[in-house]
Amino acid sequence: MQIREILTLKSDDIHSIAPTDTVASAVEKMVNLGVGSLVVLKEGEMVGLLTERDVVHGMVKLGLGLKDVEVKAVMETEPVVANADDSVDYARDVMTKSHIGHLPILDGNKLFAIISFHDVARASLKEAKFENSLLKRYIKHWPE
Repeated sequence: MQIREILTLKSDDIHSIAPTDTVASAVEKMVNLGVGSLVVLKEGEMVGLLTERDVVHGMVKLGLGLKDVEVKAVMETEPVVANADDSVDYARDVMTKSHIGHLPILDGNKLFAIISFHDVARASLKEAKFENSLLKRYIKHWPE
């Protein structure tokens, strides 16, 4: 299964913020949208990714008073990315090895979507259930 297939189960929305916006506004936006990451855009181009984890790490690095700190101070400037035609297995492996929960997906050089580890897990379970049903059908009709 390709990452592109996961995206058929998700909305097309890519939630973003500017690098000069405050961490407080970013956190408020993530909470209101119910998302764990925001793409950081400057003039329409992705310049980074801000996740809940980045905010927590920023609190350790810069102190608890991040309210007025700009997003660019705590964002990931070179996030791990994948291609829409990569496999779900690749996404799961790269996310696990990199200890990340959100993965920007590119289609060519253009930002296409963001997937979460939850999206990957849901797609993997769906694929496993399908394979399981095929195996059960095969076993049930085993030639005598």
